[in-house]
Amino acid sequence: MTMRTRRQTLGALCLATYMLLLDVTIVQVALPAMQRRLGGDLSGLQWTVDAYALPLSALVITFGTAADRWGRRRVFLAGVAVFSAASLACGLAPGLIALYAARAVQGVAGAAMFATTLALVAQEFTGSERLRAMAAWGSAVGLGVASGPLAGGFLTQALGWRAIFLVNVPIGAVVLLMTLRTVSEGRDPAGRRLDFPGLVALTAGLLLLTAGLLRGSAMNWQGAVGPATVAAGVVLLVGFCALQVRGSRMLDAGLFRTPAFTAVSATTLALGAGMFAVMLFITVYLQNVLGYSPLQGGLRVLPITAPVFLVPLALRRLGVPLVSGRVIAAGCGLAAAGLLAMTAAGAATSWTAMVPGMVIAGTGVGMANPAIAATALAVVSPLRSGLAAGVSNTCRLSGLAVGIALLGALFRGAISATLGPADHSGQAAALTGTGQIGRAAALIGSRGGRALAGEAFTSGLHLIMITGAAITLAGALIALAFIRTTDRAAQPTPAKAAALAR
Repeated sequence: MTMRTRRQTLGALCLATYMLLLDVTIVQVALPAMQRRLGGDLSGLQWTVDAYALPLSALVITFGTAADRWGRRRVFLAGVAVFSAASLACGLAPGLIALYAARAVQGVAGAAMFATTLALVAQEFTGSERLRAMAAWGSAVGLGVASGPLAGGFLTQALGWRAIFLVNVPIGAVVLLMTLRTVSEGRDPAGRRLDFPGLVALTAGLLLLTAGLLRGSAMNWQGAVGPATVAAGVVLLVGFCALQVRGSRMLDAGLFRTPAFTAVSATTLALGAGMFAVMLFITVYLQNVLGYSPLQGGLRVLPITAPVFLVPLALRRLGVPLVSGRVIAAGCGLAAAGLLAMTAAGAATSWTAMVPGMVIAGTGVGMANPAIAATALAVVSPLRSGLAAGVSNTCRLSGLAVGIALLGALFRGAISATLGPADHSGQAAALTGTGQIGRAAALIGSRGGRALAGEAFTSGLHLIMITGAAITLAGALIALAFIRTTDRAAQPTPAKAAALAR
């Protein structure tokens, strides 16, 4: 393989990774504009994100197994093609139901891509080139997450919200052509069999848990549908765990006999549910409450997203040991402190009141992200590195999906409590739906209407920030208590790098 071909191969894989992770964050800035065009309320906002994140989190491990058996290049190409087609369907969606369906297909295809990109990198590169290629892949991950809000704001304001999906179509076409030209096929003849019972239990459990939280909060927990759905989801997730303990083939239960790996998985889940889930509500606050445009809103979350990309580069240059419970705990602790500091924001304050907290939180995430990834691989056998990476990604994305639903339920409850015992369903809908805060004030219809509407929204925002901080801090404490490794233990040996392809 020539140098030019290797660069094209790496470019295709990094571009695909960037595209699929960009779609996790790019949509958040466009959500208010999508709501104003398609309608819906807070549940609609949440489903736009969760319809993508749920299948992406639940299917990564399954597609990794399928790729080992049926061909990594084949699964990757199928994922890119379906992802591009689903993106087109999202951009042309006439209503919310069609958008949710297309987003779900995007998530399924994204899981196929996410499960195979790193494996293909390890397959196509050897020796020191492999380590450099993996570093480039990691940079694509960070850049995809960090640039999403700004890219989403620019595209939404310049071309409309549909452009955030349609832009994936030409990118996908380029990735397909480059992959067909430069990437070879690879498989593991001794790969594990697919675990259909585990797949069904995990996917259905996450879906029912999330749907129950959204349904219950939308109905103010009136009736039995919401609680029963949540309970069914929990039962299925417990059943999934039982299947794995009894020898189901989706996960290797032996991984969780290592306390450090169990701890890093729990910390990853907490970071997704506590920190990343809050970003959706910050976007709504900036646009629906403070009245910023999508581009202005995207620019104003840069104090969070920029450090997510920049801090790992600084840590690498400074030689900070990443395989360390202390580094993970410090990062999660800073993220929690940043969320608490952001409670200085209110309906009558400038967005700058959030900046100190944003910078602290972004710095914390920038510390925790690479440390979690490195530690998850370091504390297990090299032969299990690929599966460990899949579990880590599953925890991060499922934490995001469930966290959005959970925080949304708390958000609605706080708004209803602030508005009082009267029937304020119209005002609550305005605060959490398509209108801005002025519409809620008009519905309240009193001199203090705007103040009451602002107080209601702020109370909800503060509650979920405090809750998110508590969840993230719990992750920090778990990491500090159970992860006791040294940087030397996790230097990326060639054997460990090769295992990432499995």
